[in-house]
Amino acid sequence: MTLPVTLIGGYLGSGKTTLVNHILRNAGGLRIAVMVNDFGSLPIDADLIEAQDDDIISIAGGCVCCSYGNDLTQALMELAAIEVPPDHVVLETSGVALPGAIVASVGLLDGYRHDGTLVLADAETIRAQGADTYIGDTIERQLSSADLLVLNKTDLVTEAEVATLTGWLARKAPGAQVVPAEHGRVPREVLLQSFLERAVPVAGSHDHADALFDTFPVSVPQPVDAEQLARGLSQAAFGLARAKGFVRGLDGRMRLVQIVGRRWDISDAAEDVAAGLVVIGRDASGHARAIERLVDAAARGAVRV
Repeated sequence: MTLPVTLIGGYLGSGKTTLVNHILRNAGGLRIAVMVNDFGSLPIDADLIEAQDDDIISIAGGCVCCSYGNDLTQALMELAAIEVPPDHVVLETSGVALPGAIVASVGLLDGYRHDGTLVLADAETIRAQGADTYIGDTIERQLSSADLLVLNKTDLVTEAEVATLTGWLARKAPGAQVVPAEHGRVPREVLLQSFLERAVPVAGSHDHADALFDTFPVSVPQPVDAEQLARGLSQAAFGLARAKGFVRGLDGRMRLVQIVGRRWDISDAAEDVAAGLVVIGRDASGHARAIERLVDAAARGAVRV
């Protein structure tokens, strides 16, 4: 089994702790392992904790929080070897860490794959931090590594400022999707690919954050050029946060397609799976016809957006 790893990055005070607790509160039966450098840097909400023993906190619903100290590689190897491994790993980086270096380390380990890098930005302070003489370079490098940029604490600024910040972030990480959030509340399917596998493909929700996004199925009945389809769907114009599903390639073999923001991945899949994708994004259904045209073009082996 290959464990997906999602990195949560962002500078000090951007809201990583709040976001991780939101993930754990909304695990929905998914066994999530949260890995942190130091428990003190990521206080798990007390009502979620069932037990604590040295380097592991047991959390309601089968989730755990593990401290990896200075040896992330060893901690990941030990995690993969436990009797009942998790479904998904969330790796929370320190406020000054560069996610790109950690992604490289994860990529060297058998049994793990990079699910995506989410970087949080504090709507009130991110531009000032980016211009700071001492931390500006770190901020810029963190932002540029993101597949998804979570613009957090949008309730503390005006709508006009959110629009300006969205454009500013888009320039810092061209192609990365910008996801607005209040108090770290982001739809589960946006945060982790494993949540998207369980998504009900219907639009609309009662939650304010979910209302910004919709999820719907995309039919792919014919063989397609999987690489060109994935590359097309990852373009910023479609506004997709995530997409996942199976398509039959032009060579007749089934492929698993996974997209997070601007990053996409294709791997071989079993032959007995049904073709089709589930996508989620801001006004994703509004792009339905354009996505259908993309599928048709990919079936001809020449995608044009």
